[in-house]
Amino acid sequence: MADVTRFAPSPTGLLHLGHAHSALAGRRRAGPAGAGGGRFLLRIEDIDQGRCRPEFEAAILEDLAWLGLDWDGPVRRQSEHWDDYRAALATLEGQGLVYPCFCTRREIQAEIAAMDGAPHGPDGPLYPGTCRHLSPQQRAERLAEGRPYALRLDVAEAVRRSGPLSWTDELAGEQAARPELLGDVVLARKDTPTSYHLAVTVDDQLQGVTVVTRGQDLFDATHVHRLLQALLGYRVPVWRHHALLTDAAGKRLAKRNDAVAIRTLRDEGKSPAAVRALAGFPDGATAPARS
Repeated sequence: MADVTRFAPSPTGLLHLGHAHSALAGRRRAGPAGAGGGRFLLRIEDIDQGRCRPEFEAAILEDLAWLGLDWDGPVRRQSEHWDDYRAALATLEGQGLVYPCFCTRREIQAEIAAMDGAPHGPDGPLYPGTCRHLSPQQRAERLAEGRPYALRLDVAEAVRRSGPLSWTDELAGEQAARPELLGDVVLARKDTPTSYHLAVTVDDQLQGVTVVTRGQDLFDATHVHRLLQALLGYRVPVWRHHALLTDAAGKRLAKRNDAVAIRTLRDEGKSPAAVRALAGFPDGATAPARS
């Protein structure tokens, strides 16, 4: 069966070489556009309406085209598909696996600081599950007050129901799913019907993605995505988490680290072929320079 891959940037800044590597890896895996083989899809992950900007989306499309990248089918913008996420969330709520969390960030931090041996995940302390233990009456009262809330997944109960799960990374091999590493993740908020974890899981299902090609920094998130797939009855793709590109000091390229933007390299006069090579895909190579 032909592969379906995707590149899914957020329009919160300019693309850098790490983005170029991911996009080129996905395009190469799917094969040339229109060749009758696989498909390479472009998705704009713009659920964060406070940070996403139309000018950044325009720049993403322009930079990809300048690099010589094309994609199959129309661009999917998450902000145009709220109903898809609401439907998936309703399924999880119907299973009794979602609860409202009224804690502010400050309250969560204070509770963690007061705990002896607070649970930690890959990115630091985990949400301690405070609102998981509220009674139905307490939840109803707080909702009636109009308090802001996030909707969290009851991971322990979800794992109990799903049973043991696994997923396959083409570079790291077979993995036992351990969604508890990330704790009770946020699936939606009062005014936004989805979060990253839910949206990408739904999108990959609806778009028929068979190979998720993305950076190593998202490896741990896959444990949660595999659980959501099981709960929602979705098919399971394979993943390929590639190594992250770094700068001369060894710092990984990221928007918040002022990584060199493709736009900057263009303005400096570098050719598309030169930038593809910097991203690990020299023209004529049969495999990327970085896996």
